[in-house]
Amino acid sequence: MKKQAGFTLIELVMVIVILGILAAVALPKFVNLSGDARKATLASAEGAIRSAANMTHSASLAGSMAAASSVTAEGTTVTMVQYYPAAASIATVAGLGAGYTVTTSGTTTTIQVTGATTPASCQVTYTEAAAGAAPTIVPTNSGC
Repeated sequence: MKKQAGFTLIELVMVIVILGILAAVALPKFVNLSGDARKATLASAEGAIRSAANMTHSASLAGSMAAASSVTAEGTTVTMVQYYPAAASIATVAGLGAGYTVTTSGTTTTIQVTGATTPASCQVTYTEAAAGAAPTIVPTNSGC
């Protein structure tokens, strides 16, 4: 009698069923990772904005400049308002480019993470400094 090599149909079906169960269990974990990645991207943008604001603020004070002068940071001229970067230039000085949508309206700049489920709920809002106060930086990450 000759032995045949290979798998039976039942063995193949069982392997497919087991792989399906594993995929169903693992898939939600991987889907959630994209939201976590966008939250981390938003936190990174917030940190870059805070660092850029503090760096240019320090340069402005160290240079004994006027409150509404300009500072050169990383080869970029940054317009200052109350010794802090103006809203229109904060995204540039923070180095935020691809992966973000930047919108400036008056004294406020909104930086949204591209690909967010709800862009308005996955953003950092930068409002220019008022007299005697630092700028306001508000992150919102409920819709990432």
